[in-house]
Amino acid sequence: MPQMVMDDEDGELAMLRDSVAAFAENRPGPKTVRALRGDHRDMDTAQWTEMAEAGWLGLMLPEELGGAGLGIRHQAIISEALGRALIPSPMTTASVLSSLLLAAAPDSAERSRLAEGLIAGSAIVVPAIEANGHLVRLNGRREGNVIRLDGHIEFVEAAHSATDFIVLAEVDGKTLLLSLPSDCTGLSRADKEGVEGTPLSILVLEGCRVAPEKCLIDGADAKTVAKAIDLARVAASAELSGIASRAFEMAREYTVNRVQFGKPIASFQVIQHRLVDLWSEAEMAAAAVVNAIEFLEGEDEKASRLAVLAAKARASDAASLIARRAIHLYGAMGFTDESDIGLYLKRAINLGGMLGQAEQLRRQFVIEERAA
Repeated sequence: MPQMVMDDEDGELAMLRDSVAAFAENRPGPKTVRALRGDHRDMDTAQWTEMAEAGWLGLMLPEELGGAGLGIRHQAIISEALGRALIPSPMTTASVLSSLLLAAAPDSAERSRLAEGLIAGSAIVVPAIEANGHLVRLNGRREGNVIRLDGHIEFVEAAHSATDFIVLAEVDGKTLLLSLPSDCTGLSRADKEGVEGTPLSILVLEGCRVAPEKCLIDGADAKTVAKAIDLARVAASAELSGIASRAFEMAREYTVNRVQFGKPIASFQVIQHRLVDLWSEAEMAAAAVVNAIEFLEGEDEKASRLAVLAAKARASDAASLIARRAIHLYGAMGFTDESDIGLYLKRAINLGGMLGQAEQLRRQFVIEERAA
């Protein structure tokens, strides 16, 4: 079974992996995906609350904010297991990225409120700071003691369920990190159906006014925000790696059980060659994520950055490739909506586009690798 392999002397990582597997037993991911699609919902809020009760949502928040204070190694295990089980959730953005941005902010009442709600699952805090792999900064200006925001942000997930957004804005030559209530006057949504059938939103801000106490960071450092996004990319990569691994296993299981000409099609050499190729892709994706984690825990910032870009690109390509080829191995059955393998492909495509497409990240890798 392809999966991430990391040192685990105290067994914590194995316990986290088992906890997600146990969670998924009574909450089949494909069933949830179909229910969300049928109801035109962007997430299962009841399931999100259960994740909060399991302690997963505050995993990367520091202990001073009530979180577990754990690192990307632990988060990656959870994300990988969620991907394997196809449990749909905005974990990468509304938990990981939100936690990292709040952890980088100075102490304030708003920071504490958001962190407390995030941990409990009562506040769904969605960062809307990135699209197509680039930071999005809204236009902002001060009007008296409030900040007026104008602009738009594309491809925001869980916008319907969000209670709060975290946005970036340029105000008086500085970048501000702001909290924005989802019911803010002047904020509207334009929805577009995503690949999975759940909505992705464009947030449109026209004269949206924010109180000064909603400012989380007055003068947000681009390096700090980029670091948070890179860690979130690793979480997304781990989930994609889980999708890739499970899609391979599903293809192998199907070919073992599918009988043609009196014997399983897995006994045919051409099928065995294809399965070996898919297994290699899944293993390489898992190894790339582990490599990124190990570099992030070191001190070489450039090497860490390159490893993160490589992991996201590798895992995105692997998950999509394996799921596509698995559908081919399934034959006509793979194209039916009753077959779960198609849902894995759609999830892989959605996650692959989050925080930068694979081709874009590869180009960025080359640029940064060649930089002095």
